Amino acid sequence: MTDKNLYGPWAVVAGGSEGVGASFAHRLADAGINLVLIARKPGPLEETADRARARGVEVRTLALDLLGPGAPDKVRAATDGLEVGLLVFNAGANSYGHEFVTGDLDRVQGVLDLNITAQLALTHHFGALMKERGRGGILLVGSLSGYLGQAQISVYSAAKAFSRVFAEGLWLELRPHGVHVLELVLGVTRTPAMERAGLRMDLPGLRVAEPDDVAREGLEHLADGPVHIAGGNGPAAEKRSGFPRAELALAAHEASRRLLPPSS
Repeated sequence: MTDKNLYGPWAVVAGGSEGVGASFAHRLADAGINLVLIARKPGPLEETADRARARGVEVRTLALDLLGPGAPDKVRAATDGLEVGLLVFNAGANSYGHEFVTGDLDRVQGVLDLNITAQLALTHHFGALMKERGRGGILLVGSLSGYLGQAQISVYSAAKAFSRVFAEGLWLELRPHGVHVLELVLGVTRTPAMERAGLRMDLPGLRVAEPDDVAREGLEHLADGPVHIAGGNGPAAEKRSGFPRAELALAAHEASRRLLPPSS
């Protein structure tokens, strides 16, 4: 169980309304840690907040699009005066899947802003405060997609690769100051977003993780940074890091195509 005496009394969970984010919220609440939950959809956000409050902690919610104007300032204003000892950034997503050269650059920019710019802004703010206090934890939720380029999600994969390397550097910078940093790398996970996308998670041999299991893994390994591969996907990450790159990329491309819903 995450120790609130080690990290502090409050946690911020960005992307905390459903799926893995909701599982983080519930596990942190069980540890007696108060929560600030951030998500775009007010309905699921309040449902998750109510379930956390039933566990006996204080919960504040912020229905906010992290790509909206002034979003980081709104997060800072909502948390001023709180000792935030944990930041869980679970808001990254592939918001636009498309071939790059024929795609809409504004929407491509949105993928970068969510997965990189927003993450950096929150990490910069809360990480500086944790460093000053000499304790804290930052957990960035990554993806196995960041280990190999893939068609239609080339920008998302690149953003997730950036996030992992960033986490490694941040870990080196903050570990002397008592702040834990971890990138939790997820494979295929049974989340509402994946189900809404119609991805086929019943394929023979496909390793599918449950949100609560990966949230538990992340919190258990928060002090073991800089990177933890969740759901038993370590061998897959190692393979994707190898050579020759052309053969690996082609094999991953064929595997990814099998996940897509049947074309109508």
